[in-house]
Order: sequence, then structure tokens, then C-alpha cells
Amino acid sequence: MIRATRILRRDMLSGGEIIDRVVLDHGDRHRRRVAMRGIGGLGFLLDLPEPAVLEDGDALVLEDGRLVWVEAAAERLLEIRAPNDRALKRLIWHIGNRHIPAEIGADAVWIADDHVLAAMVRGLGGTATQVERPFQPEGGAYAGGHDHAHPHPHAAG
Repeated sequence: MIRATRILRRDMLSGGEIIDRVVLDHGDRHRRRVAMRGIGGLGFLLDLPEPAVLEDGDALVLEDGRLVWVEAAAERLLEIRAPNDRALKRLIWHIGNRHIPAEIGADAVWIADDHVLAAMVRGLGGTATQVERPFQPEGGAYAGGHDHAHPHPHAAG
């Protein structure tokens, strides 16, 4: 089985033969070694030297130099909003206190769909709307390397 042994980050892509693509959710983009199958049917072994986060738009480099495009799958999430900036910061604090992956935007936060957390957000004056979109949560203080690294071991996700 052909192996993918490194990641070519989306900002470094400048050509190359993209022969297939994989569509992966947040959890499946945190990998080191796993058998994968592209949308077009290509089977390959992801075999990286250390665990890494595959970002939307990255490419996996196969041993023969060909590329497999990485696409973030749409996931069922809660989009959390608040009436003002201070209220949103307060909601972010409560979400962070539960150690769950969260993607923080300028005026919204996205987390995995969870009815208990949705009720908490609404109880604190925010809105929690179900949406489907790719999930790019923060990596956390100990993630290292780049913006969206793997969560530390006790994080849910």
C-alpha cells in the first residue's frame, strides 16, 4: 500500500498532481498513522513521523510525489452568539471551563452539537443555533506548532 509520509500545507501548495481527495471531520484530521481511502477510491496509509492536524486545503504527499487533497467535512455544530462582546466573552469562559474543543470567531463560537451546552448558553443569555460547517477548533495552550494542533489528552472530541 502506498504511504503518505508528509503534509504539504495549503500556503505551500504550488502545483503538483492532485490525484484524489479525502473529506475528514475534526476528529479524523488529528492523525499520525491510519489507513485512508480517497473519494476517488485511492487507498493509502497515512504514515507521518508524529501526530499532526490536517487542515482544510492541505495536501498529503504520497511516496511517489503525487498529492491527496484534504477537505474538512461539514459537521453538526452549535453556533453560539451573544448580544454583545462582553456577553460572548463570558460564554467563551463557560465553554472553556468544560474543556471542549471550540472554534472562536470575531462574533461567534462554534462547538460540537450538545443539547446540554445549548441549554447552558441560552440560560446565560446567548443563542445556540445548530449549523453544518467544517470545524476548526483552537488547538489549546499546549498544542504547539500551528494554530489548530491536536487537543491535549483529556479534551473531548
